[in-house]
Amino acid sequence: MIPAARTPHADRAVPGALFAPATSGPDDDRARLSVLVVDGEERRREVLMRSLAEAGAGTVHEASSADEARRRARSGPPCELAVVDLGLAEGDALALIAELRADGWRAVAVGPDDHTAAQAAFGVGALAYLTSDSGVCRVVEPDASVATPNGTGTRIAAVDGAPRELSPREVQVLQQVADGHSNSEIGTELGLSALTVKSHLSRIGRKLGTGDRAQMVALAMRAGVVR
Repeated sequence: MIPAARTPHADRAVPGALFAPATSGPDDDRARLSVLVVDGEERRREVLMRSLAEAGAGTVHEASSADEARRRARSGPPCELAVVDLGLAEGDALALIAELRADGWRAVAVGPDDHTAAQAAFGVGALAYLTSDSGVCRVVEPDASVATPNGTGTRIAAVDGAPRELSPREVQVLQQVADGHSNSEIGTELGLSALTVKSHLSRIGRKLGTGDRAQMVALAMRAGVVR
């Protein structure tokens, strides 16, 4: 069962605002976003929800796991923003961000003060990376150095001839497609859900300018990325 949207407990202390307060009044609908906070740790989830409320967010939903967030995404209207903690117990935070982004959500990742983690989050579509290690909260913005996970993207010429960078995981998925596997088979081989594989392929398609699997593979083969 997905918890109903709620206002964070006002009596819980918040160690510093994680989000800047809204500049407009609390009744200004333009400043009130609907947000889904996904974090397996209740205390931290409360902090995020309280900070969002103080920043002027309207409806704040919560989920304690990636699967619960997926059920919320399927059963209700999309929120304008997802705030996803990278430490989810099932280790599925990056896949969740990619899936939500493919469905049109905006996403912010929350994680340790670690450059590699930030790279991974930006590589799957996070628009910002929030770290609160050691009680110091800051937002890391994406730049050219964090375009893909671990900075190890592979360039492929898209349909329009322009180079596009694919992440190592996207290349793995394309290789599996080239080997003739279905989404379900690819998921089994790579330890992903079929829905996550579909999200990867959607992202690859947007980068390369085609939704046709055969054409994606042809472009990758032409670039020598897959065999």
